Amino acid sequence: MIRKIRSSLILALVLGLGMAATSPAWAISDAQKLVVKAKWTLDNMIKNQDFGSFRETLPKAKGVMIFPAIIKGAFIFGGEGGNGVLLGRTGKGNWSYPAFFTLGAASFGLQIGGEIKEVVLLLMSTRAVKAVIANEVKLGADLSVTAGPVGVGVEGSTTTAAGADIIAFAFSKGAFAGISVEGAVIHERSSLNGSYYKSGATARQIVIQRKWKNRGAEGLRRSLSRY
Repeated sequence: MIRKIRSSLILALVLGLGMAATSPAWAISDAQKLVVKAKWTLDNMIKNQDFGSFRETLPKAKGVMIFPAIIKGAFIFGGEGGNGVLLGRTGKGNWSYPAFFTLGAASFGLQIGGEIKEVVLLLMSTRAVKAVIANEVKLGADLSVTAGPVGVGVEGSTTTAAGADIIAFAFSKGAFAGISVEGAVIHERSSLNGSYYKSGATARQIVIQRKWKNRGAEGLRRSLSRY
């Protein structure tokens, strides 16, 4: 019975995170859905009174990664992951169009339960943005990450956030508590970037070089530009 449950959970993760790239039609449709959901997550976090520190920190960020659904499920073996978008800001305060990434982690332990989290990572330096784009990044190892405070102003938590490359915020429901993303790996979703813009489009071209545009992302960019 345990083996059957574990197999079902692993299969669900594979279907949700890995099969997306196999169908161009799915990728084009789902890429836009992901952008829309990212806007919802961002707007909800901005409006939520418990995330005052998020609103205060966002204007200082050089980049933002939004993962509308990080799914975690486990029975002995565990894993979590989800697709999201990265947008970078220029010196003039303008935001790029979104590039697509995936965030994934694996764990082992006596865990039972499941969770869906909406996660926003604020990249506080240009170095952090370039590191995410340049290669596969492991949070906590390649880039320092800290949990964003909830319910207090950023001034009241400078010792927590000072010097961090990334500050993580999340809405969370389910059996697993907390927001720790250390050990998670961020990796570019080339198939989604290619389908949303043009075949061969890369995160560097989208976020740094500003080579590609898609009108479907204007709502998300406007939400960020307001802050």
